Order: sequence, then C-alpha cells, then structure tokens
Amino acid sequence: MNIHHLELFYYVARYGGISRAVRHIPYGIQQPAVSSQILQLEQGLDAKLFERTPFRLTEEGKILFAFIRPFFENLGEVAAQITKRAATQLRIGASELVLRDHLPGVMQRVRKKQPGLRLAMQAGLQHQLEADVRDHKLDLAIVTVLQSKIGIGLQKLALVKMPLVLLVHRESPIKSAEELWKKGKIEDPLICFSASEGSFQKGLKRRKVDWQATIQASSTQLVTSYVANRYGIGVSVNVPEVLRHADVRSLPLDGFTPVEIVGVWQGKPSALVKIVLEEALGYCREHWPQLACKGTLET
Repeated sequence: MNIHHLELFYYVARYGGISRAVRHIPYGIQQPAVSSQILQLEQGLDAKLFERTPFRLTEEGKILFAFIRPFFENLGEVAAQITKRAATQLRIGASELVLRDHLPGVMQRVRKKQPGLRLAMQAGLQHQLEADVRDHKLDLAIVTVLQSKIGIGLQKLALVKMPLVLLVHRESPIKSAEELWKKGKIEDPLICFSASEGSFQKGLKRRKVDWQATIQASSTQLVTSYVANRYGIGVSVNVPEVLRHADVRSLPLDGFTPVEIVGVWQGKPSALVKIVLEEALGYCREHWPQLACKGTLET
C-alpha cells in the first residue's frame, strides 16, 4: 500500500467524501487527483473501501480506517513532542578553557530562561568544532579565530576581542617587546597556541623580525605553564585568568591584531542558540567590559 494513498483515504473517511476531504487536506491537491489515487488504492487491495453516493464506508473501509486513524491523528502530538524535546537540548563545543572557566557562568544565565535544558559539551580546536557544526553534530561552537575568519557556510557572532601579549619568566631581564625586536636574532624559544600564532607572525613580519615558534601549545594555559617552567617566551592573550601565575610577567604587544572569540552556528539559529549567544555576550560585557564586542545577533 502506498502511504500517500492511505493518507488521502484517511481524509476521505474522516470527512465523509472526496470533495469534503479536498477542503481539509493541508496541501494543494485537486479532486480528480484524489479520486484517481483512491481508485489505485482500492485496485491494489482488490476491495471497495466506500460507497460514493451516499457516502458510506464498506466493511473493508472500516477495517482500514480503524488501522490508519491512530497514526494520522497522532502526528501533530508526536511532532510537538519532538519539537519540544529538540528545543531544550543543546550540543555545544568550545576550548577546554571556555568549557571549564566560562561556559558554566553563561549556562547559569541560560537555565533561568530554560530550566529544563539538557546540555552536551565537547572540547576541541577551531577546525574540529567548525566541522562538527557543519556536520550537524554541534548546534553551537565558541571558537578562537584570527581576523574574523570562519569556515564557508557558517554564521558567526563576535563575543570578545583579546589583545596579544608576550609572556616572560618573572626573572627575565626583558622589560618590553621592543627590546626583542631590536636584537639581530632572538635566541629564546617561542611558545605559541594555535589561534595566536598567525596574528603574531604577521605582526613580526611588519617589523621585519624572524622568530618562528619552537613549541606549539594546545591552550593558553599551557603557554603560561611552559613560560613559568622556563621553556621559552610565550605569546598569549591579555586575560587575567589566563596569565595569572606567580612566575610569569606579561609584556604588551601594541599594534598586533587581537584574536577574536566568536559563536559559530549553521543556518538560521534556533531560539535556544539565540538565548545562549545573547547570554554569552552579556557575560563577556560583564567580565571584560573593555574587550567585549558591541554587536548584537541581528547585526
């Protein structure tokens, strides 16, 4: 049996005839098309399902209608249940730092608006998280990007821009970044994390300084830790919780492009994604008023 034919028969049986059914079917279809497809259904079953004039279901029609009626009449309720469940579930990805130190504060705000929120969290780097958003494995990702660049087909909302800084050990004689640029060759190992390296290297190029990364760290915390352990000089972002370490000093990097934290999603954002983005912006503006972005989701 063709499922579409069964759907048409359901409307015919429920509303008492083909002409009445056409007026209630929730999509455009002409009466001759309904008649033709109902006839195909009857031919396939080798049974007459109803008398046309006056309308009356045959015994075979009553059996079929009793069988299909619960399915079609419950479609709206099932759709509402699924929609409600999806509306309260969020799959979000971010760096370990964001997941550990900042996302809990954002989600506390969100739960006040969505008390029944079910949350799934995933740690990762920008390219991994963007791929998962594109593959519909994540609803939203909070990523660190360089010069606002994200993958093709994705949408973004800038949350905060973080200036770059150099990190040196507290006993280092270096007092400013300019001291390093004046050297003919910088011997100290350079420690970077992935989101900062491109911006830092472009800044070095403008100053005609050649200093390649020796150590690639997976997070800003590792950069701080490596500098504290005298592994080299680090490049990080100017955020207190990232830089806080008794054995580390930070030096400003004026004129270098900051790194940007953005929310990334695909297509039209759901109501829940909008709420999370709005609360994330509010969180950034409260914690880093000088660094938080001024835009809104609409812009």
